[in-house]
Amino acid sequence: MKEFKIGVIGFGTVGAGVVENLLSNGDVIARRTGIRPVLHRIADLDIDTDRGVMVPDGVLTTDADRAIAESDIVVELIGGTTVAKKFILAALNSGKTVVTANKALLALHGPELFAAAQANNVDLFYEASVAGGIPVIKALREGLAANRINRIYGIMNGTCNYILTRMEREGADFAPILADAQKLGYAEANPSLDIDGFDTAHKTSILASLAYGKWFGMEHLQVEGIRDLALADLHYADELGYRIKLLGIIKNENGCVQMRVHPTLIPKTALLADISEVFNGVMVDGDFVGQTLFYGRGAGRRATASAVVADLIDACLNLASGAVRRIPSFRPGEQFARVCDIGDIVSRYYLRLQVEDRPGVIAGISRILADHRISISSMIQHEGKASDGSVPLVILTHPAIEREVRRALEAITALDNNRAPAKLLRIEDI
Repeated sequence: MKEFKIGVIGFGTVGAGVVENLLSNGDVIARRTGIRPVLHRIADLDIDTDRGVMVPDGVLTTDADRAIAESDIVVELIGGTTVAKKFILAALNSGKTVVTANKALLALHGPELFAAAQANNVDLFYEASVAGGIPVIKALREGLAANRINRIYGIMNGTCNYILTRMEREGADFAPILADAQKLGYAEANPSLDIDGFDTAHKTSILASLAYGKWFGMEHLQVEGIRDLALADLHYADELGYRIKLLGIIKNENGCVQMRVHPTLIPKTALLADISEVFNGVMVDGDFVGQTLFYGRGAGRRATASAVVADLIDACLNLASGAVRRIPSFRPGEQFARVCDIGDIVSRYYLRLQVEDRPGVIAGISRILADHRISISSMIQHEGKASDGSVPLVILTHPAIEREVRRALEAITALDNNRAPAKLLRIEDI
């Protein structure tokens, strides 16, 4: 049985999970695959803190360069986009296959890393960079390789999904739920990467690039988070038959790629709508296979470690058979003239207005919408006035061009009967 030396750089939460998996399930992996990944080195600046896993003597080191030099396969789990990039490039340039979970680094510097892997005829694996333990990268690269990908919808941030689930379920506002999530360890002390949508955006960029064979990066991504989402919006969405999820959306429409991240109304009847708490879900729609849904834990020590070790197994099998780059990390494929500008997209919209309660107000708003070729699908106006005499008015539209919707909202905001900025959310009828 062939054995391969594994060097792990970064002994934090995920690193400890990978070590635990290799030590606990090494025999299972060997029986199933005929190869054995052997934990050879763990490099971290802190090798004294107890990580809850017993490490064999002589494995721990503070010297990452030593771990790279002595290993057949290098696992980068320190995160960030500076030192991690240096170690990955050093490993690739020394002819070592690399496994990483570093979504931000891939989203920002993917082309450079993939070019280094190609130049040195080695592999770069990154299953754990998107949706934790859910094997969606492998599905796109292999299982769905016979399909043109029409669209991808992803709930890919457990922190946001947990907050939205509890807001809807308990009728609680955003701030106290976020505070609870921080106490429970579901949200960081500084949660902006999650709640402002950038974690989901990194993952969306990676999936879009795999789906369409062009590395898009982050420049053209429209990103909106859930920080300003009001409890009232979840209540109205529920009344109208929808749930609100922070969704990564990828679409190919007539050769123009849409990439956007924002709170989105989706029908309660959609399978994605039932994904709650810290779980993730990714729906991929292919032209031959139709809709496929991948569901599971999108983060955490064990789920992410499962994806990392799955990559390690693939890397070992490739080395054992002399088939390096059998399925390259990234292969340019379909080329698209442009990424869609958010103003050009066609969508349905949820609009919440705060307007004066008097005759003619709704007629005036309807005229403005009609002038911008926006048709109303449904409308809610409940009894009960605010202290200034205004009432909320919620409108769902038929498909419309976003640029026209925003122009219409500018005109509505300028009306003397308008009492607050309008809230705009997009609808995806999945």
